Amino acid sequence: MISIVFFGTPDIGLKSLEHFYNSDKFEVLAVVTQPDKPSGRGHKLTPSPIKQFALEKGIKVFQPKSIRKEPEIIEALKELKPDF
Repeated sequence: MISIVFFGTPDIGLKSLEHFYNSDKFEVLAVVTQPDKPSGRGHKLTPSPIKQFALEKGIKVFQPKSIRKEPEIIEALKELKPDF
């Protein structure tokens, strides 16, 4: 089984994430997606579809504002030891 960390935010990425998750060839160790964004009239913070799926499936979620400015995220991902 190939272990991966999935990077994505938009709706279009959800089908890919679902494919990897449902495949017996891949193990999704974590998801990296953008921080929740204000949405609607009340500007309520809303998670991306990628984050929602990951949380429902018990997958770790990382939401850095800038992955380059948050080296602790890179270290946390390295500790997961993904193949990709």
